[in-house]
Amino acid sequence: MEESREIIIDGGIKNKIYTIRGQQVMIDRDLAELYQVETRVLNQAVKRNIERFPKEFMFQLTKDEFLNWKSQIVISNSDVMSLRKKPLVFTEQGALMLSAVLRSKNAIQMSIEIVKAFLEMRNNMLINSELFNRLNRIELKQLETDKNFQKIFKALDQNKIKPKQGIFYDGQIFDAYIFIAKIIKSAKKEIVLIDNYIDETVLELFSKRKKQVKVIIYTQGLTKILKQDLAKYNQQHQDRQIKIKTFKKAHDRFLIIDNKVIYHIGASLKDLGKKWFGFSKLEIDTKSILDRLKNK
Repeated sequence: MEESREIIIDGGIKNKIYTIRGQQVMIDRDLAELYQVETRVLNQAVKRNIERFPKEFMFQLTKDEFLNWKSQIVISNSDVMSLRKKPLVFTEQGALMLSAVLRSKNAIQMSIEIVKAFLEMRNNMLINSELFNRLNRIELKQLETDKNFQKIFKALDQNKIKPKQGIFYDGQIFDAYIFIAKIIKSAKKEIVLIDNYIDETVLELFSKRKKQVKVIIYTQGLTKILKQDLAKYNQQHQDRQIKIKTFKKAHDRFLIIDNKVIYHIGASLKDLGKKWFGFSKLEIDTKSILDRLKNK
């Protein structure tokens, strides 16, 4: 069993991702610490919601895997005593599913940090293995100029949004999050969101946009808490502020990119992946919608 490289992100997650059975996973006690609950509480929550944790999301270490894992990490004597029972390990999807079943105050924010950690791991793996393996297979004549190098790296780093419609199922929190994040990153000038139910997680999602991109959110009402969250967000992001306007005539959710592309989203952005929802890229002119919003 091979231990992963050190991962350092804003949330301070270091050396908590391991490679076991060829998968990147996290140990139950580490996740419990991150979500600020006891390990037994985490495991109890999993047992109560076991249908949400198929083998692709979670499994228990075998005796040999457990001994091998302990032999490769530095732990104190007290930790050794507390690790008599073979721990549960969670894949990327399982670690994110925990945010839906735990009642931890920081569950949502920590799930975002965990996403970042797994993304960092993927990027390291890509750079350290796949990238150079691909380069080695390219004919030497294609590497004669800097222009050819740029084409190769650009092709490997493409971040296109391919599907025009589809369905996300409950538990696909990470996939849905990444899909919406890609749409937001694609904007060059302006993003308009129509969504009756938003919270601080939606504001955090829009921090992924390019700096010059404006954001206007139309929602049913501004609660006191939402006003406070918006004020704090805009105070911190002086050059990337968000405007929120009251709009009570919409039932569905819509995401409009650069006044040209419009997506119909079946779930509020704050609930992505918690239940089944569909999305579709609408082949319609956005002008009439934007005119109605401006003249509401």
